[in-house]
Amino acid sequence: MEQPLAPWSVCNLAAVNLATMANKELGTVDYDQLRKTVEIGVRMQDNVIDSTPYFLKENEKQALGERRVGLGVMGLHDLLIYCGARYGSDKGNEIVEKVFETIATTAYRTSIKLASEKGSFPFLIGKDDTETMQLRQNFINTGFMKKMPEDIRQDVLKYGIRNSHLLTVAPTGSTGTMVNVSTGLEPYFSFSYFRSGRLGKFIEVKADIVQEYLDKHPEAEGNLPEFFVSSMELTPEEHADVQCIIQRWVDSSISKTVNAPRGYNVSQVQAVYERLYKGGAKGGTVYVDGSRDAQVLSLTAEENTDSTSDSELNLYSNDADVTATSDVVYGSELGNTCPICREGEVKEIGGCNSCDTCGMQLKCGL
Repeated sequence: MEQPLAPWSVCNLAAVNLATMANKELGTVDYDQLRKTVEIGVRMQDNVIDSTPYFLKENEKQALGERRVGLGVMGLHDLLIYCGARYGSDKGNEIVEKVFETIATTAYRTSIKLASEKGSFPFLIGKDDTETMQLRQNFINTGFMKKMPEDIRQDVLKYGIRNSHLLTVAPTGSTGTMVNVSTGLEPYFSFSYFRSGRLGKFIEVKADIVQEYLDKHPEAEGNLPEFFVSSMELTPEEHADVQCIIQRWVDSSISKTVNAPRGYNVSQVQAVYERLYKGGAKGGTVYVDGSRDAQVLSLTAEENTDSTSDSELNLYSNDADVTATSDVVYGSELGNTCPICREGEVKEIGGCNSCDTCGMQLKCGL
C-alpha cells in the first residue's frame, strides 16, 4: 500500500517519467530538468486539490485541510539503462539515491515556496501564532523531516508548508505501459512478455528500449549488456535494497514487489521481510514465482507449470521473440502457432494478430 491515509483522506497521484530525464548521449541524469519537472508537478497537484469536485463533505474537509499529494515516478529502469548502470548494482544504487534525494528536496522546497505564496495547509495553522509555531515544530521533528536538509526544516518554521505529504511511488502499471517505459520503480519483468488483460486476453508486450539500443549497437544482438537485467534475474536482496534506498526519500510509502524464484521457502521469504524492515521500508511484498494459479505477468503465454520445458521458459527472455519446439514456432507473429492453445495458427483478424482456433488476440496493430 503506497499511500496510508487518515479517515476520509484522499490523495491525487502523479508520476515523473524518469526515462525522459536521461542525457542519452552522455549517459547521465539531467538533474536540472528533473528539478523543473518536479516543481511543475507539485504545483499542478496542489491546484488539483482546489479543482476537484468532492462528493462527500468529509472528503472535502480532509483534502483541503491536509492538502496531501503523491508525486511518484515511472521509467526508473529505463533511466538506469540509459546511464549504463545495472539495476541493483552499486553504480545503479548511487544514481537511485541521488535521483530520489533530488525529487524529495525539490518537492519540499517547492511546497514551502507555495506556502509563502498561498499559505500552509490548514491543519498546520493554529489558533494563534504560538500554536502555529508549535505545530510547525512538531512537523519538522517527525522521523522523515529529521532526515531532511536543515535549510528545509528551518524554512518550514519560517514559512510553513503547503502540503502535509508530497511523495509516494504508485505502481503506474497502465500508464507506464502506455508510454512504453518500466512501471513505477520496478525493473522490467522481461524485455518481451505476455500480459493478462482485464478481458482475459494475453497481449504481448515488448520493451522499445531494447530495439533502441540495438539500432545504435547492432553488434549486441543476442548479447545485451548486463544492465539489461530483468526482474527475475535480480536477487531478492537487490530488489529489497533498492526499495530501502528509495524509502529514505519518500514521506509516504512505496509500491514495490520483491521477486523471488520458484521454490523459495518460508524462512527465505522471512529473511527478505526482515531485510526490508531493517532497511527502513514501511512495507513490502515478496512474490514467489509460480505461487499463484494465475499470474498477471508471465514469460510465456500460458502458466509456467513445472512441466513447462526450458525452451518455453526462455520464450521471452532478453533477446528472443519466439521459441521453437521441434519444427513448430510458437509466437505472436503471423504464421506462428498460437502459444495459448498450441493448436491454431496466428492470423490477422480484425486488425490484430489472433489465433484462428481459440480466438486469442496476441498482438494488436490498431
